[in-house]
Amino acid sequence: MSNVIVPQGYQAVLSLYDTQKAIGTIKRLFADTLCATLDLHRVSAPLFLEASTGLNDDLNGIERKVTFDIKDTGTEAQVVQSLAKWKRMALKEYGYRVGKGLYCDMNAIRRDEELDNLHSIYVDQWDWEKVIRREDRNLDYLKSVVRAIVSAVCATEMNLHAMFPQLFSLPLHSPEVVFITSQELEDLYPDLTSKERENAFVKLHGTTFLMQIGDKLASGKPHDGRAPDYDDWSLNGDILFWNDTLQCSFELSSMGIRVSPESLDRQLTVSGCNDRRTLPFHKALLAGELPHSIGGGIGQSRLCMLLMGSAHIGEVQASVWDETTRSICEKAGIPLL
Repeated sequence: MSNVIVPQGYQAVLSLYDTQKAIGTIKRLFADTLCATLDLHRVSAPLFLEASTGLNDDLNGIERKVTFDIKDTGTEAQVVQSLAKWKRMALKEYGYRVGKGLYCDMNAIRRDEELDNLHSIYVDQWDWEKVIRREDRNLDYLKSVVRAIVSAVCATEMNLHAMFPQLFSLPLHSPEVVFITSQELEDLYPDLTSKERENAFVKLHGTTFLMQIGDKLASGKPHDGRAPDYDDWSLNGDILFWNDTLQCSFELSSMGIRVSPESLDRQLTVSGCNDRRTLPFHKALLAGELPHSIGGGIGQSRLCMLLMGSAHIGEVQASVWDETTRSICEKAGIPLL
């Protein structure tokens, strides 16, 4: 079902030709800046994983994975939904030291995604992970990494505006980050939904890092769903920008300090996922065999949308859309790739 919003008077700032040039420019500039800022190195990443490893991510726990059998091995494989757990295993296997990290171009298919201006069944993001010390598992360290990522976004935006003068009509995003917990946000806006709270706060304050997502709030519900086996729910969050084109809060990245053996034990219990304790990844983590780390995913198409003022994610990536979406976008002058 289509849920397309058409901004009044919308017109793409860049031509299709310049859009393609800008996409390449953004991806190159941001990846280089992110690597330099966080000391990351690019590695090759899998498109699919064996289901038995437990390395694929469960997101909110209800999404169906794209699954297929491999004829010669007789095993079942799953197209990745993200690489949060795989990356942590890779840090150990590749021998990364404290302060060093990796990133990869992650491509995923999320078949159950509800299609709208911001969501597609095709997901492309920079998945990154970095080894940290146990004593770095704190809010101050988390905030320092968030500020570094936001700085990389804003530096990319400044360079893009210099290269494409047509973009000068778009407002620049603030590199100053406001930090707030999901409970504090609920306390501010108790009568609003989670998304409405984000919109209200980010519209007022601009660039925001919304922290501590996954655990139940005072209302009895979590702000949003989070898998129990990668982020520590007390040390995670979403990087949010104000999207002036769509007039809404815009999530660019979900990230956080990863679970320790202790926090994984707790989160598996409270989420009713104790069956995962026998999977190879979870056994290794509970035994303290994996490095402490911080990581996240940064949407590639999302970043292109944000910096080019696009109204629909289909303007910056090639995916599959229903006929109603295509018809609405064509009439509104929104060019889907």
